Amino acid sequence: MSSATPDPADLTARARIRDAAMRQFGEHGFDAATIRGIAETAGVSSGLIRHHFGSKQALREACDQHLVALIRRLNDEVRADPFGGEVNQVALARAAMGPYQRYLGRALAEGAATAVFDEMVALSEQWIVDGDARRADPPEVDARPRAVVVTAMALSVAVLHEQISRGLGVEVFSPAGDELLARTLLEIYSRPMLTPAEARQARAALDRSRHGD
Repeated sequence: MSSATPDPADLTARARIRDAAMRQFGEHGFDAATIRGIAETAGVSSGLIRHHFGSKQALREACDQHLVALIRRLNDEVRADPFGGEVNQVALARAAMGPYQRYLGRALAEGAATAVFDEMVALSEQWIVDGDARRADPPEVDARPRAVVVTAMALSVAVLHEQISRGLGVEVFSPAGDELLARTLLEIYSRPMLTPAEARQARAALDRSRHGD
């Protein structure tokens, strides 16, 4: 085997370590999680973790990059046929992200997972730009800040899933939750809370407030 070709068993060990780290970080938080605990969960030695990743911080960065790659694949799949087929896109995302929801929620609450957040912002911005091209009225706010807010709203499900489940009356990370969440999001995005006239009035009020009128 060429020295440039990774050993398949070695790749499997890296994946086990990464997934074990995500479980430990999700359950205990990054600061409280230990290399020893991750090693025990993965069934490997602490030395092997250091060999593969070097440090706990580098291991967390590898966890984030795994999620970034997963989110890119999901986005590509949805963009290929956004409204066709018989797939609930919320269910699709949950199936892929399900094992990592606790890690992601904990990391976001700790102010980490910035690579994941930034990737989702970039992908959301692409969707928003495409949507703007179909609009008759030009948006007042650039795509970037809208993408940031939309991403924060989407990721709040991972952070607030217990409160959301209680409020909806159904476990949000379940098939029934997928259905209700998908239909609720469709209502929110397709039926704005403000009419165009009300939005104009609200913008005018902001303008008056800015100028001290």
